[in-house]
Amino acid sequence: MSIFGLPDQQVRALATPVRSDETTDAGVPAPWAEIFARAAWTGIAEPGDGLAGLVVNSLGATTGLTAVLEGWAPARVAAVLIDAGYDDSEDELGTRLDQGLLRWRPRLNSVEVERSLAQAARVGARLLLPTDALWPRSLNDLLAHTPLALWWRGTEAALASIPQSIALVGARAATGYGEHVAMEAAAGLVDRGFTIVSGAAYGIDGTAHRTALASHGSTVAFLAGGVDRFYPAGHDGLLAKIATDGAVLSELACGSAPTKWRFLQRNRLIAAASLATVVLEAGWRSGSLNTASHAATLGRPLGAVPGPVTSPTSAGCHRLIREFDAVCVTTAAEMAELVGERSVQVPLDYAEADGSTSDPEARTSDQVRVFDALSGRLPRPLPDIARRAGLSTSAVRAALGALDVDGVVGERGAGWVRLH
Repeated sequence: MSIFGLPDQQVRALATPVRSDETTDAGVPAPWAEIFARAAWTGIAEPGDGLAGLVVNSLGATTGLTAVLEGWAPARVAAVLIDAGYDDSEDELGTRLDQGLLRWRPRLNSVEVERSLAQAARVGARLLLPTDALWPRSLNDLLAHTPLALWWRGTEAALASIPQSIALVGARAATGYGEHVAMEAAAGLVDRGFTIVSGAAYGIDGTAHRTALASHGSTVAFLAGGVDRFYPAGHDGLLAKIATDGAVLSELACGSAPTKWRFLQRNRLIAAASLATVVLEAGWRSGSLNTASHAATLGRPLGAVPGPVTSPTSAGCHRLIREFDAVCVTTAAEMAELVGERSVQVPLDYAEADGSTSDPEARTSDQVRVFDALSGRLPRPLPDIARRAGLSTSAVRAALGALDVDGVVGERGAGWVRLH
């Protein structure tokens, strides 16, 4: 069958370089059409899109993509999902599908898919499917929000070590105390056979990754953009080293830029992939608390390292211990003890990604995505904003209205710009 009107031979030629000899759990290669369709979905749906997960997991990536390409009516897609066993008794599935199709269709572009696959081949990135033997099974705890596929660069040994990993996260503006604790923790955990998982940000994340590498251990970095464009730029050398000796992963197609929304969603992968999450240093509203929130929601063990009571960069850790039952940990040995202790924590809904923060009543997720999609210089028209944000035009229009009232965006000629 053809996809995007491309013949089977071309689909296979595009998919082959990003798969190499990878096989499924059953020991057989995945179908080329499924590989191509999964790759396409990583550029069409935003990370964590539960509706996209439902469609792809129920219908298959190829059929799901065909439904979007051929403009199936929401009622038709809903009927197929119900036939496949989905229970629609308490869910407005048709309405949700209508909104989903409006989000995805602006991003349907065969040229973009071909370009992202070609870029992946150039940098040596490969596509990991949920049926692959090396797929981190703990990510499946995210249910409908499980990644549709993962792009990765690195070693198979690092991927295989993820089931024995602990996430170390913390403030970007780390103090000397925080960096010292991160070094001691990463080195001690590596000595105990654990892989270090983090997000490659400045501060605690970078220190944890560097120490793991220096200790001849394994480390894995989850990114909020494509694996072909390392972020932050100041960690280009570090990420190149991780991509050589460890593994760098992302659920976004090559060429994708990191945004605030994508950092939020990236954090769920860090928490889900790891046996436990430890926050080493964090301000009262540090972005690392968002990772703690995901770990708590998933029932993963959560630890926090205390700091000086006068230090604002430890206030978040103290908050986790005091208000949300995080375990107080001070050494690598105590962090290792978290593994095997499963307890459900209270979700933290207030933290935003990558160190940025807002109050609970602040911007909605749609408003965050629309704000990220705007430029501070060039006006962007509504359809372009919808494509960049991965939202329907009606959702974008509503978000722009709210942002306009707040005075942070403005209409300029034929488009909208960011004002602050």
